[in-house]
Amino acid sequence: MWANRLEPFVTPKITPGLAAILAGMQKDLYLGNLDEQRDWGFAGDYVEAMWRMLQKDQPDDFVIGTGKTQTVRNLLDQAFSYVNLDWHDYVKVDPILFRKEESILQADISKAKRMLGWKPRVCFQELISIMVENDLKLVMGSD
Repeated sequence: MWANRLEPFVTPKITPGLAAILAGMQKDLYLGNLDEQRDWGFAGDYVEAMWRMLQKDQPDDFVIGTGKTQTVRNLLDQAFSYVNLDWHDYVKVDPILFRKEESILQADISKAKRMLGWKPRVCFQELISIMVENDLKLVMGSD
């Protein structure tokens, strides 16, 4: 399978799995709790935050994220609707893949906003479209 069922993180399963489904490389996508909430953000935004941290005269600790959460279900909605598919036709929930720890992971970015003048620029919908496009290129072999 292109998207490894045993992959411990959900993000590397979804958009590569969708691309593999579109390429005919796999039929189903196995996931755990679809109501888990995560603070998904764009790496480029986080690099900008790191650069701003390095511009400070004194080192400090900052939490970087978007400050907003989305469920796995929302990620599925965005990714599959981007290619005009209904995720319900492909996603199988496997209780063995449910995590035992906290189900809501959300960054408090107030300090980064206040002290670095930083905030994320890429919204969730744009992030998912970037991810889908990238994984489609990787699977389909186009540039």
